Amino acid sequence: MKVWKRAGVVLAVVLLFAEWEPVPGMPVVLATTKTREEIEREQQEKDNLQNELDKTQENLDHLEGKRDSLEKELSYLKSQMDMVVANLEELERLTKEKEQEIKDTLEALEEARAKEAWQQQSMAAMVRCMYEQQENSYLNTLLTAGSFGELLNLADRMEKIAAYDQKMLETYINNRTFIEEQEARLETEKAELDVLTAQAQAERDKVSGLIEQASSSISRYSGQISDAEQKALAYEAEIKKKEENLEYLKKKLAEEIALSQAAANGVWRNISEVTFAEGDRKLLANLIYCEAGGEPYEGQVAVGSVVINRVLSSQYPDTVVGVIYQSWQFSPVASGRLDLALAADQATDSCYRAADEAMSGITNVGNCVYFRTPIEGLSGINIGGHVFY
Repeated sequence: MKVWKRAGVVLAVVLLFAEWEPVPGMPVVLATTKTREEIEREQQEKDNLQNELDKTQENLDHLEGKRDSLEKELSYLKSQMDMVVANLEELERLTKEKEQEIKDTLEALEEARAKEAWQQQSMAAMVRCMYEQQENSYLNTLLTAGSFGELLNLADRMEKIAAYDQKMLETYINNRTFIEEQEARLETEKAELDVLTAQAQAERDKVSGLIEQASSSISRYSGQISDAEQKALAYEAEIKKKEENLEYLKKKLAEEIALSQAAANGVWRNISEVTFAEGDRKLLANLIYCEAGGEPYEGQVAVGSVVINRVLSSQYPDTVVGVIYQSWQFSPVASGRLDLALAADQATDSCYRAADEAMSGITNVGNCVYFRTPIEGLSGINIGGHVFY
């Protein structure tokens, strides 16, 4: 926006002088054709650079769009990775639990088999004992019963013992069968968990690969964006240089047209004829601070001298306020920086001393009424980072 604003101002200056008519009878120094050709050539080169800058900006916008899209995709992939990792951790937790259940089940199975074997051995021993006894011993036992009721109780007790042993054996067998079924079920579930874990690991590896690919693409686009930004900055610097050259050439053209009028009417006052208003010293010191605060003291005096030279010349306003606030003369005025400096009185002691010297009539740049950063083709008095002319 700043570039087009400046270009509009330059165009307005050109149109202003294009419509200017010399005063009858006044000598006129005509603008040379060479200067006009230089202006046209510089303008064409600036337009070409602007076109290249526009193309570079379009490419930059495209690259940034690609990068933004990839960054969104990367963000989605990372969220997917978080879900996959969480799922994998849950599967690993469940697998450990199943492994512990299987271990506990195997221990229970071993215990059940041991109890079953013990019960079988007990029943076998009892049967063997019964068969090894003589029939008359069993009969004597029955006959020694004191009564028939006692005989029945004895027979019933022996039957119950045998039934209990049989029941316990069946219980142990059923328990062992149940535990074996549980073991088989747990082994199946663990196998299923192993399959799910392998799938989750494969998904994690896949997403990890996609993340790496997206990150690599983002890095590549970021590099291309950096290159495009550097290219755009280079074009902007060239355009700025062309604009400065155009500004100088157009100013030179305007000066060539106005030279005769300045020569005919050039009247200079003496410093003793100037009456400074209250606040002029502060205003001049703060302008010096904005324009040359980082320059050596000689450069600060030179800036102050340019302002006072304009006050003395009949071609400019005859007051410090009028000269400084004349339209499009000093950039800190247009940018608002001078107002900020004045509000805080940022001018240093050296800036105030330079203002005092200039206001006393001391000048180290002769009658120069312009200064700027040096550009090719502009000659004058070079002090610090400025050329005075």
